Amino acid sequence: MKSWLRAQPEQPTTVAALRALLRTFRETYNRQRPHRSLPHRATPATANTARPKASPTSDARTGDSHDRVRTDKIDKTGCVTLRVAGRLRHIGIGRPHAGTHVLLLVQDLHVRVIHAATGDLLRELEIDPVRDYQPRHKTT
Repeated sequence: MKSWLRAQPEQPTTVAALRALLRTFRETYNRQRPHRSLPHRATPATANTARPKASPTSDARTGDSHDRVRTDKIDKTGCVTLRVAGRLRHIGIGRPHAGTHVLLLVQDLHVRVIHAATGDLLRELEIDPVRDYQPRHKTT
């Protein structure tokens, strides 16, 4: 930030001008400039909105559910793995998404797979406890 401020052609002479310049820096840094450390060179604002937010618990929910959030990367076969009830489950997402960084939102057997950079829902499913592989489409 200091380097950016020094590089500005017009240096602020008042506190109000400095605040305006800092607002510009914050907006550029958080919403416009892609970051190498984030998946798909996303902006911090995009990464922040993609994450689930804490909220008050609902009266309808009981305290005996198992909730967790995992970050993962879809493998070259188009799957992510998730341990459920002590066994590894393979969740099919699709080969076009191979290498994509995702968030897995897990509540008991209900799973949502979300694109980490964009926040798009890639898949929502209920884990079938008798199957190791959770296919993309239901088989009859």
